[in-house]
Amino acid sequence: MENRIEALRRKMGLKQEEFARMIRVSRQTVSAIETGKYNPSLELAFTISDFFGLPIEEIFVHKRSDSDEKE
Repeated sequence: MENRIEALRRKMGLKQEEFARMIRVSRQTVSAIETGKYNPSLELAFTISDFFGLPIEEIFVHKRSDSDEKE
């Protein structure tokens, strides 16, 4: 799943560590989410959504691959 977290965080002038502290996760978690190595839990996704004041679907984008589509 792709996301806009890094762009949104940078737009606010926040470092990963600052953002992580604000949403109560580790900096490593923020890094993993931003690089797509980790998808956050639904609860964390809502926390991030609330932090930025945006709907989840404007932050997280699920890209369908050919294998995801039913034949």
